[in-house]
Amino acid sequence: MKRPFVTLPQLEKIVRDYPTPFHLYDEAGIRENARRLKAAFAWNPGFKEYFAVKATPNPGILKVLLNEGCGLDCSSLTELMMARMCGVSGHDIMFSANNVPAGEFRLAHQLGAIINLDDLTDVDFLRQTVGTIPETVCCRYNPGGTFTLGASNEGFQVMDNPGQAKYGMTRPQLTAAFRQLGELGAKHLGIHAFLASNTLSNDYYPALARILFQTAVELRRETGLHIAFINLSGGVGIPYKPDQTANDIAVIGQGVRRAFEEVLVPAGMEDVAIFTELGRYMLGPYGCLVTRATHFKHTYKEYVGVDACAANLMRPAMYGAYHHITVMGKEDAPCDHVYDVVGGLCENNDKFAIDRMLPQIDLGDLLVIHDTGAHGFSMGYQYNGRLRSAELLLRRDGSVQLIRRAETPEDYFATLVLD
Repeated sequence: MKRPFVTLPQLEKIVRDYPTPFHLYDEAGIRENARRLKAAFAWNPGFKEYFAVKATPNPGILKVLLNEGCGLDCSSLTELMMARMCGVSGHDIMFSANNVPAGEFRLAHQLGAIINLDDLTDVDFLRQTVGTIPETVCCRYNPGGTFTLGASNEGFQVMDNPGQAKYGMTRPQLTAAFRQLGELGAKHLGIHAFLASNTLSNDYYPALARILFQTAVELRRETGLHIAFINLSGGVGIPYKPDQTANDIAVIGQGVRRAFEEVLVPAGMEDVAIFTELGRYMLGPYGCLVTRATHFKHTYKEYVGVDACAANLMRPAMYGAYHHITVMGKEDAPCDHVYDVVGGLCENNDKFAIDRMLPQIDLGDLLVIHDTGAHGFSMGYQYNGRLRSAELLLRRDGSVQLIRRAETPEDYFATLVLD
């Protein structure tokens, strides 16, 4: 059973100062999770987590992770600027290129970030843009095809389809990129790949690691270049549904270690550092969207209207994604009512839940929508003139810190150019 990290008395106190809807984050949970990840990979001296800023781009959150020893993975100009705002520079930043304008390469280079090239043409584009090739640089690999894992009694489990993804280089392009980079002065190379999203399998990272470790051995043999690190990227998922089993990061870490010792160590490459680039795993369960029941509608279905909408949490409308809902104060009440939980956008997909079994909801009840700590607020928008909500951090001592105020109509109109 999913339980919120916040209690009804805590929320009743919070809403006296901060009206719903708002996103609330759990500092204690974030820190504990970061430490579990670090412990799982402590066997690798160079290990570093580069938190995917796009998942939760808020300095209040980023500073908590930085304090736990994480770096930041950025993929846009404003994310680089946010890293700089947090006092981060050098190899504590990974910049993952993806059809980026020249100005973004320039700022990444100025900050001393590790630049992760997405395409073979990026090698020359980077050189022309910044006038040089950094000594440390990374390349993104896409092996193509479908990515599968062995599943007992079922043959193979299809995890994702890298061949349809826009990211990364083919295997021949990877060799060509390494050779060009070496000729242009690069001395320490990295490999990055992302083959599947939100996996609930302890086998994903070890399987990906084995592919990348074997590729690293081949690339060193082909080019003679030093492979300094391998970035396993993201893809380790979270259990959005109550009946799903969470990944065990300790088991995952040991699986990667076995692949490391079987592939890299015999090749004399035991100095390779392991990087991760987790967003959802790091933050997803440690954030929630708090909203209030404001309307009821009884037509062909039973609707509960809440004061949040898809502008505050886009995933259900965009992907049909499941997010668990707790009616606060009724955690142990029987789920004997069927509701659609909906927002106020003029779009029929503005639904947080469809035909969801929940306890009886009364006007004014506070609802917690779980697992919005990553790709929640960050995917918000202003369609229909709906404004993005506040973000709050529940500190370890029980106090609450405002880390982003709610938008106002003045914010919405601020960019208009009026005659």
